[in-house]
Amino acid sequence: QLQFVESGGGLVQPGGSLRLACVPSGFTLDYYGVGWFRQAPGKEHEGISCITARDGSTWYADSVKGRFTIAIDNAKNTVYLEMSSLKPEDTANYYCGAIWGKCLLRNSGKLDPSYFDNFGQGTQVSVSS
Repeated sequence: QLQFVESGGGLVQPGGSLRLACVPSGFTLDYYGVGWFRQAPGKEHEGISCITARDGSTWYADSVKGRFTIAIDNAKNTVYLEMSSLKPEDTANYYCGAIWGKCLLRNSGKLDPSYFDNFGQGTQVSVSS
């Protein structure tokens, strides 16, 4: 089954940093866009960042802009999400998905997980003192 495996989550204090990794199983990222999403308990899924492998173009939700950085290592076939200045409200399960071609936003300007596929189980990020 074509699916991502996410890793790198953990418990961190407010203001701390983490780097998440997203590795596809069974396919290469060359012709895909890869999105990072998160879901906190009792809240809706939120698309937070996306990168298009072909040209490296990126997108960020306002909630993480300036604090998170998405990057792709083509040699390792891995997408990273570097998170800094973490806040308690960043606590969530983080997961990634793929879209053929390039990142695609809804007309509202948001990243919609229904456009993506191959989701993994995610990795839990908890921000607490």
